[in-house]
Amino acid sequence: MTGLSIIIPVYNEEDIIIENAVRLIEFLDRLNEPHEILICSNGSTDSTIEKGESLQTRFPDKVKFLSVEKRGVGLAFKKAIRSSSFPNNISIDMDLSTDLDFIPRCFELLKEYDIVVGSKKVGSQRRSLMRKFISNFYIFLVRIFLGLDFSDYSIGAKGYKKNKILRYLDRMDHGSSYVVEIIFLLKGNGGRIKEIPVFCQDTRKSKFNLFNEIIYRFKNLLIFLFRERIL
Repeated sequence: MTGLSIIIPVYNEEDIIIENAVRLIEFLDRLNEPHEILICSNGSTDSTIEKGESLQTRFPDKVKFLSVEKRGVGLAFKKAIRSSSFPNNISIDMDLSTDLDFIPRCFELLKEYDIVVGSKKVGSQRRSLMRKFISNFYIFLVRIFLGLDFSDYSIGAKGYKKNKILRYLDRMDHGSSYVVEIIFLLKGNGGRIKEIPVFCQDTRKSKFNLFNEIIYRFKNLLIFLFRERIL
């Protein structure tokens, strides 16, 4: 079975969800591959849910809109993965800040690899110095604590073979740390992982409080390290 499922966790994206979903549909239609888009809200408080449901009504064969009540991008990711119809799952951001050419490149590589890591650092990026600093510091900590040598653990621009990651979903963080955890778990069990360059351009401020995100990720990294390497 071929085909690809595009996974998009969202939180309060009423301003862009319809325009960018239509843009993505038009791009995917040109690939001539069976596909679907799964958009999953996590705790949205604006009109994201209403607009997402309208997209599903408008494009019933192309868009699935899902929702979890609690805020947690990892919760949204897990629900979307479990709900996907195709074996190749590609996660991107709703703002489409990463070049869409990542999707066909990733799809091709998922024929051979279990995870494809799109990396802004290996590729190129137009982002604030603060966001670059936070990202680089986190990558450094992951390398020291977990021994992983990849250079991008953001949510977007990642590809997964569904059958290779299902067994790990219940062990994954409910927040944004799930990417590191799933890469670590799969690599430790002989998974094949490929990193490729992508271009990323931030078009808006981060949805996360950057200071809180630093504390959260560091705390979760220590908890995960203790659980997986010490217990």
